[in-house]
Amino acid sequence: MSGYQWLVLALCFLIVAADGMDVAIMGFVAPTILQEWGISRAAFGIVMSAAPFGLVVGALFAGPASDKVGRKKVLVGSVLAFALLTLAASYAQDVTQLALLRFLTGIGLGAAMPNTSTLLSEYVPEQRRSLMVTLMFTGFNLGSAVVGFVAASLIPVFGWRAVLVAGGLVPLALVPLLIWLLPESSRFLAVRGAPSQRIAATLGRVCNTLFPAGTTFVSQEPPAPARTPVRLLLSKGFTLMSVSLWVTYFMGLMVIYLLTGWLPTLFKDAGLTVSQAANMTAMFQIGGTAGGVFVGWLMDKRAPTRVISLAYFAGALAVLLLAFNGAMSAALGLLVALVGFCMSGAQTGLNAYAPSCYPTVARATGVSWMLGMGRFGSIFGSAIGGVLLGLGWSFETILSLLALPAALAAAAVLLGRRSGD
Repeated sequence: MSGYQWLVLALCFLIVAADGMDVAIMGFVAPTILQEWGISRAAFGIVMSAAPFGLVVGALFAGPASDKVGRKKVLVGSVLAFALLTLAASYAQDVTQLALLRFLTGIGLGAAMPNTSTLLSEYVPEQRRSLMVTLMFTGFNLGSAVVGFVAASLIPVFGWRAVLVAGGLVPLALVPLLIWLLPESSRFLAVRGAPSQRIAATLGRVCNTLFPAGTTFVSQEPPAPARTPVRLLLSKGFTLMSVSLWVTYFMGLMVIYLLTGWLPTLFKDAGLTVSQAANMTAMFQIGGTAGGVFVGWLMDKRAPTRVISLAYFAGALAVLLLAFNGAMSAALGLLVALVGFCMSGAQTGLNAYAPSCYPTVARATGVSWMLGMGRFGSIFGSAIGGVLLGLGWSFETILSLLALPAALAAAAVLLGRRSGD
């Protein structure tokens, strides 16, 4: 790893951290908004599910766009979009305005995530790729945790709108750095026949090498079928793998979004204060950060899909353990962190694994469509949480139910594995 490779990792980490802040932000401000606006949890479900709907749209369109015009352009545009829209959401006056702004924010968020993983996976050493990509994705957990602590500090003093302002200013500050320092994918440039001088300048910074004049760059990947990137995902040799990635991501996000979106409310109902509920939910992200690093490290040493499957299965057991101990358990913080360690660790590992499944011409599309299809799970998880709470389901019952999709994710990821995975 050269210094420039570490810089690319740091920039992608910061993008994902800002993404994590904006994705998780509504879960932390929801209890205060419900009280201030006097609305039911079921009615607020439209706000909680609006961003995931936008994430689907952003992910499905961002991949093909990135494989056509480049990773960097789409990535910078998406970060700028979700920064400005999060700031705008702080001025929302009712549920309709907030839901619309969160939907538009989700489009920007959905375009950012697949491009960071695709870009970074092409700039880190293959033998440490899983660890490096999962290190980047721990930024999501860290960002989600940080916004929890920020919410716990700001809401009692300044109200929920201040949390949204903070969530918008962070990614906005990143935009100039990305324009200045972030490289375009060299593999993308080579496949697209970009001038050799441009590729040489980028790779020279990565490898600390001065390439002689007249050097040409080619891709040594096996030729992909002559078809659009989206059609390639469901072509011979890719169909089962693509569908298994979609199902696994769907199940994992359903669990994670229901927990991160509604745990603060569940804890508050169980008797914790708003600050205590926010801090306990933040432990999920702290555990996920450690889990992502561990799963990525292990994936570089063992068959990746088996490692990911084991993590999901352990997540199912951890969710049951949390349910049986209850919200007033003395070990609540540790149990929440354990669930995050397993579930977010597995989900982060899947993000690191997916780019290796597709050729350069369809890599961003493959990753973004996995994220897009999987986001339907986040929509379902966000919406069903409000419905179940509205029906009066208990903390223990809701969490016990989540063990099933976690176990299904463990099975699905094994079905489409490649030889050696």
